[in-house]
Amino acid sequence: MLLCLSANHRNASFELLERLSLDVPGATQALLKAVPEGAGAVVLATCNRFEAYLDVVDHPDPVPAEPLLEALAEAGGVPPDEMRGSLSVHRGEAVAVHLFAVSSGLESVVVGEEEIAGQVRRALEAARDRGTTTGELERLFQRAVSTSRGVKNRTGLGGAGRSLVRFALDLAATRIPDWSRAHVLVVGSGRYAGASVAALRERGALDIRVFSPSGKGAAFAATRGLALETDLAAAVAAADLVVTASTGLVLPAELVGAGRPLLVIDLGMPRNVEPAVARIEGVEVLDLDTIRVHAPLEHALAHDEARALVGSAAAEFAVDAAAAPAISALRRLVADTLDNEIARARSRGAGDEAEAVLRHFAGVLLHRPSVRIRELAGSGRTEEVLAALELLHGIRPGAVSDED
Repeated sequence: MLLCLSANHRNASFELLERLSLDVPGATQALLKAVPEGAGAVVLATCNRFEAYLDVVDHPDPVPAEPLLEALAEAGGVPPDEMRGSLSVHRGEAVAVHLFAVSSGLESVVVGEEEIAGQVRRALEAARDRGTTTGELERLFQRAVSTSRGVKNRTGLGGAGRSLVRFALDLAATRIPDWSRAHVLVVGSGRYAGASVAALRERGALDIRVFSPSGKGAAFAATRGLALETDLAAAVAAADLVVTASTGLVLPAELVGAGRPLLVIDLGMPRNVEPAVARIEGVEVLDLDTIRVHAPLEHALAHDEARALVGSAAAEFAVDAAAAPAISALRRLVADTLDNEIARARSRGAGDEAEAVLRHFAGVLLHRPSVRIRELAGSGRTEEVLAALELLHGIRPGAVSDED
């Protein structure tokens, strides 16, 4: 049973998202403690969403959300009542529809943004590293990434190369009359910092300097031909534009002087710029709240096409999920029989060529039944398939693992 808990820019404040994003591993473990053993979890934490995707096994349907909500609230230091008002719950087939839309940029602050597909992929990789994923979550997230590629290639949604970074710079363009003469400081050395440098150069910025709180700025600057700053206060004092794309607070108010015009773009999650900075004379801050307010609506036709593709992909995923136990059980039956026959053939002197022929034959033999099972599952006849397998072969697909 798939379950998704979603707090995002539509239903939650950025302050709440910040708190939830501070300890993703801790939040993951808290959620897993609230569900039966053997469940899996993948957490997607970005600058405008915090979502937990759970594969819950051996639990009555529907899985109660309240224990999960309380576990997440405790892990993030958020009052339970605030969490209840800032969390959407998706179950079953709706989880795939939601994640596929998210990975395709349909649920982003800037519709069609490019970064989210990579963030979805990295969330799965992080879950693998923590050992919290499952076969069902693997299939879900891999299909989400492939769906995002299909949306990008087959619709005009991503044709303009839109991204959160680029849109933030679009907003900044009204304050920067000549990019070639602007003194720009990028704070950070991660993916958003790299995207910021690339987008700044597209606009003609020539004087781009970097400061890295993590100490990784030397390599970042060297690979991009940038000047490395080691004194943040001095670098801010000389800048016309500061773009922060780091983790945690990196720009306190005491580092920013009053009177001199300065534009600050805060792309960090948690926020990188102290709120008091926006109250300093001559300083303007464009943060994620501002970007959300000004984000434009996407072209209606491309959006509708993308939604249709997401719906089709989710329907296919549901069919595959319904058919998977039966196909897996049939493959296991054939594989066990094949292994026995290969062992018997080897005992009679058969070599590798005979084994290769037998394995190829087994693959050919399985192809048509597998296709037919998917077709029947797609027409709502999964129970007939399961009954037929039990009647003909004495196997019970529901009791067989789908890890093959």
